[in-house]
Amino acid sequence: MNQKFSQIYLNSIKNPEDFWKKVSDDIFWFKKPTKILNKTNPPFYKWYEDGITNTCYNALDIHIDQGRGDKTALIYDSPITGNKKKFTYKELREKVSKFSGALKNQGINKGDRVIIYMPMIPEAVVAMLSCARLGAIHSVVFGGFASNELASRIDDSKAKVLITASCGFEPGKTVEYKPLVDEALKLASNKIEKLILFQRPGHEVKLNAPKEISWEESLSNAKNVDCVEMNSNEFAYILYTSGTTGVPKGIVRDIGGHIAALKWTMKNIYNIDED
Repeated sequence: MNQKFSQIYLNSIKNPEDFWKKVSDDIFWFKKPTKILNKTNPPFYKWYEDGITNTCYNALDIHIDQGRGDKTALIYDSPITGNKKKFTYKELREKVSKFSGALKNQGINKGDRVIIYMPMIPEAVVAMLSCARLGAIHSVVFGGFASNELASRIDDSKAKVLITASCGFEPGKTVEYKPLVDEALKLASNKIEKLILFQRPGHEVKLNAPKEISWEESLSNAKNVDCVEMNSNEFAYILYTSGTTGVPKGIVRDIGGHIAALKWTMKNIYNIDED
């Protein structure tokens, strides 16, 4: 295995355009790229620069198109609460498509930034994929992170919407998110336009309308939304560094290169197939 990986790695270094062209053939494109690598401005390389695609389509829709809609797409297994759920591709796309409509109703469109401050629950996945479906740029902030750290990311990203939950569960304790969010919003110079909060059963909190709405309320008049066509080099998400050596730095991932890296890694490193 190590020898095989070494050979593949060397090939990717010697012939990067050929290597990543083959990877791109396994990706869904609204418009297939004809330009694989633009290296005229190193180290700012552009991959598949004339390709048009969508991350959410490659994560969900393509599997339904190819007959895998009833296969399991997401497994939720909480070691804290003991809750277990499975979602098929069809079920997950329905949730994502509907929540995409909810975000659109709150003014989120292509290029807008959204902060996701949630525990590791299915709704967090739905939120991320919904942003991708719309072409919005999301930034996941670890649920329970300190208010000042959340505020710095709200400011840097210029987020329009913050998605959160009423609380998170950790071994032996419940972390109330709303007080942390409230303090972060006071500290932040950038003022978000809307807060969407998922009420966890038995841990509901009071919301201040009209700026704050519940997850369920946001879905009440939402319509399903199709994937927005995105250029390969537009932005997928922002991931912030820890900030231990200074101000947190936002690392931005492009769409096409990110899909290609994930597609290749899941198959060749993690040995993931459709079952």
